Amino acid sequence: MTGILVLAGTPIGDVADAPPRLVQELAGADVIAAEDTRRLRRLTQALDVQPGGRIVSYFEGNEAARTPELVEALVGGARVLLVTDAGMPSVSDPGYRLVAAAVEKDIRVTAVPGPSAVLTALALSGLPVDRFCFEGFLPRKAGERLGRLREVAEERRTLVYFEAPHRLDATLTAMAEAFGAQRRAAVCRELTKTYEEVKRGPLGELAEWAAAGVRGEITVVVEGAPEKGPEELDAAELVRRVRVREEAGERRKEAIAAVAVEAGLPKREVFDAVVAAKRTAP
Repeated sequence: MTGILVLAGTPIGDVADAPPRLVQELAGADVIAAEDTRRLRRLTQALDVQPGGRIVSYFEGNEAARTPELVEALVGGARVLLVTDAGMPSVSDPGYRLVAAAVEKDIRVTAVPGPSAVLTALALSGLPVDRFCFEGFLPRKAGERLGRLREVAEERRTLVYFEAPHRLDATLTAMAEAFGAQRRAAVCRELTKTYEEVKRGPLGELAEWAAAGVRGEITVVVEGAPEKGPEELDAAELVRRVRVREEAGERRKEAIAAVAVEAGLPKREVFDAVVAAKRTAP
């Protein structure tokens, strides 16, 4: 019989949030693949559990090379437990390659649900949570970051991002530019830890707040784009929407047609706005 792959959520801050099943899996797994073996040891000590199987590292640098080894163990009948530093494996953490490889071999994959920074931040944000999308980490380069944000400027669902503290200022500033300075957001810092903080407000104000420096692990939740009626879309807004789509890779003709449908306007009206803007551009 083939083995089983278990993805286990680990605490994002408070070790007391560890699910009881995590302790059972740590004690019973044949192989434990850990993003950071040192952090795993600290976790097992805090939970007072002795790992039952061998421990191997499984992180971004060796994920591709180690996956075949773990799949071989699974094919041989091993129970393989995958844990990352915090939260659920595969969610902006190692795991996707192993899951995909296990599925391809018809190996059973299951999970031990656990703490999630994405869901915790959503719940605390005070923003709509009935529909949301997780965008992970943004590109580090300023131009690529702004381009990625402009791609989702009209997204109606609430957006969730991870960000490093030293880039938070630049990211919030880019968000204010792409989404508008008045778009509501929440910066969730050090979730479930001693110095947990949730800072809520318009993106412009949050960018000013972050300029002084922010520490800790960061999750940013941003309100989705508001619904606009045709009467609210002036020529400048029509041109901006066309530009966003062009920067995302659409041809101008296609972008104009899509914006016309969104705005409930004739294509000619959007086309005329784009041409007029081009004539008046410096």
